[in-house]
Amino acid sequence: MKKLILLFSILAISISCKNEAETQTEEKSNQDDSETEYLSFTDKDDQFTGGIKMIPIETPKGTFNVWTKQTGNNPTIKVLLLHGGPGMTHEIYECFDGYFPQEGVEYYYYDQLGSYYSDQPDDKSLWKTERFVEEVEQVRKSLGLNSDNFYLFGQSWGGILAMEYALKYQENLKGLIVSNMVPSIPDYMKYNEKVLAPQLDPTVLKKIMQYEAAEDYSNEEYLNLIIENYYPKHVIRMPVDQWPNSIQRGFQHLNPDVYVTMQGPSEFGVKGDATLKNWDVKDRLHEITVPTLSIGATHDTMNPEEMKWLANNVANGRFHLCPNGSHLSQYDDQEVFFQGLIQFIKDVDSGSFKKV
Repeated sequence: MKKLILLFSILAISISCKNEAETQTEEKSNQDDSETEYLSFTDKDDQFTGGIKMIPIETPKGTFNVWTKQTGNNPTIKVLLLHGGPGMTHEIYECFDGYFPQEGVEYYYYDQLGSYYSDQPDDKSLWKTERFVEEVEQVRKSLGLNSDNFYLFGQSWGGILAMEYALKYQENLKGLIVSNMVPSIPDYMKYNEKVLAPQLDPTVLKKIMQYEAAEDYSNEEYLNLIIENYYPKHVIRMPVDQWPNSIQRGFQHLNPDVYVTMQGPSEFGVKGDATLKNWDVKDRLHEITVPTLSIGATHDTMNPEEMKWLANNVANGRFHLCPNGSHLSQYDDQEVFFQGLIQFIKDVDSGSFKKV
């Protein structure tokens, strides 16, 4: 009898181990299939280019092409990345490759018209916010994004563009992310002048203001003072020689014509006859009803309290603070930045998003 019980016990263990092994094999197979599907370009029209599309954009001055590149496949989560500047490039978001793929997020790099990989027409009349809004809408249509899957991420100038897009076309959005941007340029200027400038060494600030007063913005000493004293505190909190290569390339490839026309020649705020100088949508934020995430950073060039205010004044907003971050908090407070961004996307996708 004891031998029979022992035999059944061995048989039961054997069957259990076999079932467990089969389950593990099946789970691994499903995981492998999922990863293959996420990365696959099979039967897609951009397989030949590895996800790159040159999208024709109609403008008042003719048709031009803008560059986009897709990474991943997800039918319910597709994120279009709007870079800052204006005139910056997609390169400053290369770190998204370290976080989005393992979360199954489909995302698109995109150089706006005038930026690095896209056409760069020599016509300042094109550098207007409302024209860029129409450009984003044409890109959306070309990529097949809609309210079932379309998340629009915009940082800095890209945040301005994202807000303006939402104010006109939010019916196409599933979620909106405004990163490191406030809803008012005049308020940004006040914060810069009254809070950030006094934090600089008085001797450094005096020299900067002398160059500003003389409008000598291209002076090498002026630029060095800004880059060495202001940028490492409020743009990316790292010594300049430790900046990631993607950031270095982004600055090298920035289009100064677009930047100066919209942002102005000063590296210490929006000045001169810059087209963004008086931009302000504070009174219209309540019109944005789509789920919205505002990402702020304690050491940003923008006031984090105003970014929190933005989240509280859209209809369905959430604020996420990067306590150790600055303007490019995807690098200097990276883990916190991506935790909040990915959680927002997942909450909206699952239907569990709640205003915070």
